[in-house]
Amino acid sequence: MNAIDAAQDHDGRVPEGPGPGIEPELERLGLDQLRTLRRETLEQEEDLSYLRRLLHGRMDILLAELDRRPDGGAARPAGPAEPSGGLLERLSAILTDAPSTVRRSARHVTLGPPRGQQSQLEADALMGDVQLADLAAHPAADLLAALERLRAHEREVSGRRQRLLRTADGCNAEITRRYRDGEARVEDLLAGGPL
Repeated sequence: MNAIDAAQDHDGRVPEGPGPGIEPELERLGLDQLRTLRRETLEQEEDLSYLRRLLHGRMDILLAELDRRPDGGAARPAGPAEPSGGLLERLSAILTDAPSTVRRSARHVTLGPPRGQQSQLEADALMGDVQLADLAAHPAADLLAALERLRAHEREVSGRRQRLLRTADGCNAEITRRYRDGEARVEDLLAGGPL
């Protein structure tokens, strides 16, 4: 039995992190299973993080197109005004994030996770008939509908990401507890055991 099998709930689904009735019973898993669950959970979170960045990029581009239009600003939710100029000329500014005011722990993030192509297709599907290459051809109502679909999916993806991160944190805490309490030995790890 692998870590994911051991962590499955009674329906056979792999939990996406702690939640009502689906939190894996981490203390029942073996050390190797905990490490495998942590690794697989972080890989899934990385995929969702990449998808979330794609969704945010598309939302930012749609908002910039709506702001560019003389009548678009009135039809969209209030937000900071965009500088004038063509959408293509402003693309790098649109997609650049402001520096974060929130301190976060550093972690390794790759630019293209294994499911990158699938994430691209998923983000494109949420755009519906609206194509990024031809935003000017669509009425504001179409852009707003696409924006709402992207926002709704981003909220769902963010929730799944948070559950995965809580599961990974739970695995880390359980592994740390076992070493601290003497249930696991550093010597075994140094002798070539899996991380």
